[in-house]
Parts: sequence; C-alpha cells; structure tokens
Amino acid sequence: MKRMGNYKVCYCFTRNFKITESEPPDDVREAFKKYSGDGINMSADQFRRFLDEFHNEQVSIAEAERLVDQIVHKHHHLVKFMNRKSLNLDDFHHFLFNTDLNPPIRSQVHQDMTAPLSHYYIYTGHNSYLTGNQLSSKCSEVPIIKALKRGVRVIELDLWPKSSGDDVHVLHGRTLTSPVKLIECLKAIKEYAFVASPYPVIITLEDHLTPDLQEKVAEMITDIFGSMLYYPESTKFEELPNPESLKHRILISTKPPKEYLESKDDERSSSHKNKVSDVDDDTWSEDRSSYKLIYMLQSGSDYDVDTEELLKDKKSCSSPVYKRLIAIHAGKPKGGLKDALKVEKDKVRRLSLSEQALEKAVENHGQDVVRFTQKNILRIYPKGTRITSSNYKPLIGWLHGAQMVAFNMQGYGRSLWLMQGMFRANGSCGYVKKPDFLMRCGPKNEVFNPKAKLPARTTLKVKVYMGDGWHLDFKKTHFDKYSPPDFYTKVGIAGASVDKQMKRTKIKEDNWTPVWNEEFTFPLAVPELAILRIEVHDYNMSEKDDFAGQICLPVLELKPGIRAVPLCNRKGVQYTSTRLLMRFEII
Repeated sequence: MKRMGNYKVCYCFTRNFKITESEPPDDVREAFKKYSGDGINMSADQFRRFLDEFHNEQVSIAEAERLVDQIVHKHHHLVKFMNRKSLNLDDFHHFLFNTDLNPPIRSQVHQDMTAPLSHYYIYTGHNSYLTGNQLSSKCSEVPIIKALKRGVRVIELDLWPKSSGDDVHVLHGRTLTSPVKLIECLKAIKEYAFVASPYPVIITLEDHLTPDLQEKVAEMITDIFGSMLYYPESTKFEELPNPESLKHRILISTKPPKEYLESKDDERSSSHKNKVSDVDDDTWSEDRSSYKLIYMLQSGSDYDVDTEELLKDKKSCSSPVYKRLIAIHAGKPKGGLKDALKVEKDKVRRLSLSEQALEKAVENHGQDVVRFTQKNILRIYPKGTRITSSNYKPLIGWLHGAQMVAFNMQGYGRSLWLMQGMFRANGSCGYVKKPDFLMRCGPKNEVFNPKAKLPARTTLKVKVYMGDGWHLDFKKTHFDKYSPPDFYTKVGIAGASVDKQMKRTKIKEDNWTPVWNEEFTFPLAVPELAILRIEVHDYNMSEKDDFAGQICLPVLELKPGIRAVPLCNRKGVQYTSTRLLMRFEII
C-alpha cells in the first residue's frame, strides 16, 4: 500500500521496502560538537565530561577509556579499528542508541532494603500455577518458573487433596483446571527462586487440606527448602523483618489452620452479611453463582456440594508443625470492613481483598486502608469473573499502600505492562520502596489522603527522536504488504488521577527508521507513583492500527539525557533490536 494524501493506493506489481540508515538527530550532533572540541573525534576524557555534565553520570577516566574501547568494538567488529581511542560522530550515536550501553533506567538496587516488608511494594502473582485461563487451563510448574525468572517475589499456590486423599495437588479449585503435584511446584520454586533477585520469595498458600495433609505439606516444605526456609521466632510480629535480612530465604504466608477452618464455618453461618474474606477462596464466595453456572455449562452436570463440606468434619485438630512454618499470618478479625482494617498494636497480619472489595474500601475508608498498610500487608487479587486471566488497574492499590497487588502473570495487556513497569524500578529486584508520604503519620494520626487534589510538584520533559530495529525483528510484510510501515509513538503517564494523560507524535509515512523529533511535557503531582507509558503503532486507515512495541518505565528511575529505550512485545518480552532514541529531563 502507498499513501497519497489521506488515501492508500495499492501497487500490485511493485514492493518498496527500502531501509535507510538512521542518521544522528540534531541534538546528538550538537552534543558531539560541544564535547569533542573539533567536531571530529571525542577523546575518552571528553566523553567522560559528556557523561558527567550531560548525563549526570560520574565515571573515572579509566572507566571512560574502557567504555570507549567497548563502543568501538561493538560498533565496528573490524581489526583496523581495534586500537582507536576516540569516538567519531557515528560511534557516539551508536553508543546513545544502544540499549545495553545506554539504558533508560538504573539497573542496580539503590533503595534502602532494611525497612520492614510492609514498607515495600512486592511483585506478586495470582494463581501462579495456571498456564492460561482461570477455568479450564492446565496447571503446571512452568508458569511459576517464568514468573520467578521475571523477578516475581510472591507465588500463590492453591492446595487441594488428591481424590485418593493421600497426596496434595495444586489447582484452581471448583473449576475444570487440571492439577499439578505440589512437590513439583516446590522443587521449581527452590531451583528458580533467586535467579532474578536475591530478595525473599513469599509463598502464599490457599489451604483446603485436612490436618494429616497439612502435616504432609509441612514435611515437603521443610525437606525441599531446608535452610532456605525462614522460621519466625514468634507466632506474632510487632514488626515484619526486612528484605535485606531475608536474602535467599523462602517465607510461607497463609491462615493458621484452626483459624482458617473456623472462618469457613463463620462464613457459612453468616451467609451474605458484609464480611471481608481472605485468600482466594473468597473469590469463590464472591462469585459463587458465576462459577457454579460456568461449571454446569462446561460439564453438563450439577455442582457437587459435597466437596464444599469436606473440611467441615475434619477440623477437630490442626497441625502444629504446619502452623510453625507460617511466617506471615493471614486472616481477619470478625466483623465488617472497618474491623478488618484495624491496626493491632502487637500483631502484624496479611489481609486479602478482591479488586471490587478494594474499590469499596477506598471509597469509604481510604485513609484507614493507608493506615493499615503502614504496618500490615494488604493483598489485592483479581475478581473471580476474570476467566480469561485479564487484570485490573494496579494504581488504586499502590496509591493506598497495598504491597501485594496480585496479577495473572500469564495474561497480557496494558495493566500487566504497568505492573512490569513498576517493578523495573530498584534494579528489578521485586521490591520497590513505598513513597515516604504513604508511611507518614501526623500528630493526630492523620495519613495521606489519596482523594486530595494535589498541585504539580515537578515536570517531566520527554523528547522522542527516532526509532529503529523493526526491520530486524519483524518480517518485511508484517505491517504492510507493499510498503514500509507508518509509525507513530504514544507517550503518556499512568499514576495518580491528576497525572494521567496520553499524547502522540505525528505519523511518519513509509519508513522503517522513523524520525519524529517531538517533545512532550508532563506536570506531575505524585511523581513517586508515575509510570511513563510508551507505545508504538503502525497506522492503518481502514483497520485497527498494528501494535509495534511498548514499554513502561517508572518516572523517578529515568536517567536524564539522551537514552536508548528498548521496546517489548505484548507479553512484555523485549525485542532483540527494536528501540527508540529519547531524551528525558525532570525539572
């Protein structure tokens, strides 16, 4: 297709896929001229001064020399260039446009890791064992491995008795999902827990087991994890331990057995009163009719209510060994939402709310939620009707201090992109320090009010220079059968409601290496929770625009200056070559 004005005309006998070399933008040329002196060659010392003044990166002359040598080697791959000790303009541009040498955010852990766990957002998975949808997909250790490799630090396992009663399966209960053995999941966690990050992995258990199987689980956990397992010194914490002290440790979080079984009786006896449930079994409570209907439609038979009563007759004794393993106790006081959010002086606990329950909580008790999360752990999980493993908006939870915003990591979409963007912060270690304003209490115990109208405190300036690499990562006919793509870039902010906005560049027609040179300004009231959204699309006049890459980056992690920004596919996997050249400035 070829564009003529506002129309595209089909040339059936010619194909124009010409790919041009990317030229350095004017800002790159000017920076090179300024710091090189003669405009021809930039010495290692001049390069060091550029990094110091323009990029706010302090390096020694020896480090600058090593970096110059690395740039020359990567750019030329030819023996005759190996002894060159300076950069020309193309070398300089190559450095700036290289995502490995010049990434957009810091890659090291740089936040204080000695505060209690409740002071951090934690990368959290939901139903971590599912390979696909929530109703009929296969359960496996494979998605657990994938999540851990990406830096996820909270893995959820739903424990159910095997039909024979002599083993433990992991599956999404009361659905048609096929099970995986618990032992396979535990072995996978042990092997991959600390591949991406040394900071603690928390296993949240949704327990539907009899006491004898709880003892079996306790034995499995202790045998497999050994010294990796963190045993709490007391059954009650006044304050949770910190991530630094828990490096390479595994923590178990669930309801103590007796409390769990009693609470199930309480739920039955209280029927549909305004109660706040814990663990994902309350997805069943909230969406009971939906699951029952789905089950009947899928299986063609009535739902077997005997399973629901299985535990009722087996609660006479609980396993003390199993209870001893629990590092973070889950549970709730009896009563309604206000009671569930009470902060107890000598006790720390984890409370779970569905996304709908969170919305209700923040509507009527927003500051109580913030106050609760200053000491305790709040876990949010997707509503039960998200059968396709879609996700919800994470910012509501984060703005109220919720540490565990649990996501279906096997899904994809903009909400998951934001989750991945948030946890690119702090060296992608899976723990991000919550903003100080969420942890402060005033003299009258007042806390941050997420509903308050806040003025802009800072401004982010973003310039989109150009893009490249699509011709290497995509087939020539992927976007258009007869001509190069028509790319445009969307740039915006996700965060507090006052900060949300989205802008876009002009469309660059028929070009694999589009040059935009457009600048955008974003005033920010809550920069601590602002995430920069970047998407590239190929314009189609008569059809939906084609997706061409995306990435989300935490604003306060952005490195100032001209940076190479890698793009990812819909699932968040980084493309090999596709990238943008951008400039960031926070004023």
